[in-house]
Amino acid sequence: MADENEPMEDVAMDEEPVEEKAPENMDPMEALRLCLQKSMHHDGLARGLREVVKALDSKIAHLCVLSKSCDEPSYIKLINALCKERQIRIIEVPDSKMLGEWVGLCKINEEGEAEKVVGCSSAAIVNWGQETKARDVLLKYIASKE
Repeated sequence: MADENEPMEDVAMDEEPVEEKAPENMDPMEALRLCLQKSMHHDGLARGLREVVKALDSKIAHLCVLSKSCDEPSYIKLINALCKERQIRIIEVPDSKMLGEWVGLCKINEEGEAEKVVGCSSAAIVNWGQETKARDVLLKYIASKE
């Protein structure tokens, strides 16, 4: 035990926020995956039709993600109409299972691989979480498409 008269050693802990290393030529889908996961960790992700429609209708969504493999035309029409009316950007992903895995609708096994993935037709980012390079890459990609 340290003596009361002796000064305690100051241990300087240099804890700088660890910023993800994202290359400038990052794939937009990889950037989207990182943004969805970061948003999910900050409780800023709406998943499924009900949550997405509420987020779009109340204008709190920053970005909407829609699966191309959605087979319900009225669902696609509703999401596209709300995004257009509320002027919210929309991006499409090729597969519902892939989107389901990205937004956490799966179980992760001991090896870190996704199991029992549930398909997700739409998701909306309500809170980005932190500003990351992946977010910048994604926003540049979306701006270049418009």
